[in-house]
Amino acid sequence: MDNKPLTKAASSATRVWHLQDIKRALRDVDVLAAMADAFISYSAGKAVVPPVGELLFEEPPGDAHIKYGYVRGDRWFVIKVATGFYRNPQRGLPSNSGLMLVFDAATGTPHAVLLDQGYLTNIRTAAAGAFAAKLLAPDKVSCIGIIGSGVQARLQLQMLTHITCCRKVRIYARDSEKARRYAREMSAQGYAVRVEKSPAAVAAAANLIVTTTAACEPLLFADDIKPGTHITAVGSDTPPKNEIDPGVLNKAAIVAVDSLPQSAARGEVFHAVDAGAIAAGSIVELGTLALQAQKARLSDRQITIADLTGVATQDIEICKAVLARLAPDTAREPSNGY
Repeated sequence: MDNKPLTKAASSATRVWHLQDIKRALRDVDVLAAMADAFISYSAGKAVVPPVGELLFEEPPGDAHIKYGYVRGDRWFVIKVATGFYRNPQRGLPSNSGLMLVFDAATGTPHAVLLDQGYLTNIRTAAAGAFAAKLLAPDKVSCIGIIGSGVQARLQLQMLTHITCCRKVRIYARDSEKARRYAREMSAQGYAVRVEKSPAAVAAAANLIVTTTAACEPLLFADDIKPGTHITAVGSDTPPKNEIDPGVLNKAAIVAVDSLPQSAARGEVFHAVDAGAIAAGSIVELGTLALQAQKARLSDRQITIADLTGVATQDIEICKAVLARLAPDTAREPSNGY
């Protein structure tokens, strides 16, 4: 390995972009199209994505995820660090933070540092949820259910406006005051939001549910879910986390994930396979579904589940899209055409 230091010219070429620049650039980004590219390139075998690096903290409770990889033929490779420390709001700090590092794939030199404070991770996660719903949700969404009241609970609902005109919402959160605050804020944005006293009550009303919590015990059970419901689970991104009882996955006609290898070690599928509720061979990747010529859901009576643990190609694609707008010398590769 060549350990010589970067030349002055190489190091000075590294650009550092701050959150306000990134947010401005994102206004012109089609994030759902970027997520389609991310899932398709991954499932088509075009990406090199090593296992997730992870640090888990007990006191104070938190986690740090390192996701990294590249798509063959791309100009860049990306290393992303995302953190979640769940007592931060008590200190007046956001729960999530992080950054993304972009390197030249031909030379290994740093090209850009995106100091996004976790914002890009939040946006790409919400867009992935909407893309999953585009593939799997029933044609007519009568009511949207949200479990949780944090950043993803807001962004997932906002991103769903791209795939459904439904604005009727039921929400449950463990902290009732946060649930009421959520209802006030989202109602001001044009949603008809009502707070429910339990996850089961949300499931009784909604046929599109998004779970967004850091729960380590199931919140939704098989008897709660009515026929025709789609669930997108985004909270269970470490092995201990678990929002959905394995019996729900056993009841589903389609269980889709962003990454088959990751689902073997984390997420709702991990818990369901471990419990013997489903077989590992019965699940499918969202990228595989996206490549099919027809919608994956065959009936509005089917129960479907998308279990999202977050895959590095999502970070790669949103980085590429943002850099194409931040830097005139950055060209985004052609879309996969979904």
